[in-house]
Amino acid sequence: MTDSFVQLGQVSVHTTQNKGHDPEFWAEMITNKICDISAEAAPHIREQALQFKKHIYVIILNGMKSAIESDRVTIVGLLNSQGHSDMAKIIKEL
Repeated sequence: MTDSFVQLGQVSVHTTQNKGHDPEFWAEMITNKICDISAEAAPHIREQALQFKKHIYVIILNGMKSAIESDRVTIVGLLNSQGHSDMAKIIKEL
């Protein structure tokens, strides 16, 4: 029988109270997974990488906000079509 171990890598926990995480949180988490900048990179390379990372963050954030808005429009339409205009109004105001 062989001993084997599973390595998960780095695990982190981020909590909120009475709400989920906002798009800015998720955009930052995703950006950090996509763009990792070496501490040993030459200063000019590091600066370029930091600017690229900021650009990626904005692209992800805008995409996430658009997806959230699109999903809400879909939900509002579905609720309205099923006669739940009161619930649709609440969702629309979020």
